[in-house]
Amino acid sequence: MMNATTDTTLLPDDLGLRLTVDGTRPLAELTAAVNALCEQAESRTEKSVVVLELAAVSPESRAWPTAVGISDVNRWERAVRRLEKLPSATLAVASGTCGGPALDLLLVADFRIASPGLVLMFPVNDGRFWPGMAVFRLVQHIGVARARRFVLWGIDLPLDEATELGLIDQVSEDLEQAVHTATVLMGRASDRELALRRQLLLEAASVEYDDALGVHLAACDRELRLLGAGERAVDARTTGERAAAGQAAGGPAAGTPAAAPAKPVGSPAA
Repeated sequence: MMNATTDTTLLPDDLGLRLTVDGTRPLAELTAAVNALCEQAESRTEKSVVVLELAAVSPESRAWPTAVGISDVNRWERAVRRLEKLPSATLAVASGTCGGPALDLLLVADFRIASPGLVLMFPVNDGRFWPGMAVFRLVQHIGVARARRFVLWGIDLPLDEATELGLIDQVSEDLEQAVHTATVLMGRASDRELALRRQLLLEAASVEYDDALGVHLAACDRELRLLGAGERAVDARTTGERAAAGQAAGGPAAGTPAAAPAKPVGSPAA
């Protein structure tokens, strides 16, 4: 078994982490690799991006996950969910044929980049679509009506249609440059506030309005508190700068009342 801790590498300029996903590896190894990636991402204190490089699979083999137990599937789904809830922004890059576990990871990414010619190949075993959480996420992304023909018939999804459906955000012939540009831009917004907004998006498709209202109001209250803290910090910094400028000029500090003028000698007391 490969060491899962060595699968994750640092991005250039320490912008984040990169994991190359080989869908031909045993499910237990893939689960360990994703969990190791999540552990490293969760321990980072600076804003960062997680890049998932999804290696192409053979278009001749649709079967997945082959011979595993339900406990293995459960651990995999929990690892994917953990990735989905990271405070870091996640970016997936795919080329060739994307299927099996790579498709699961593609569907949870915040931003998806593909090379020309990409095909999304859904897992089918003995003519039956694999009933994993990819079904749930596919419906969340494109709706029941559009997902029906892929889930019931296992039809491949070509790049142009995947882009039209919003499953692919960008197509580029220069994947390395596209990934670097997206990483820099996404890194500016990658924090727990991004994770909160991602969660609101994911829940919006299945939660009733009255149930969602409280969660959204709590998020709004949090945002107002953050904005207020930012304004107070700016005010404090401005006051400090004015005080420093006044002291440098030999005058009173900002906000300090000026001393009363001295009374002339012999003037009557008040």
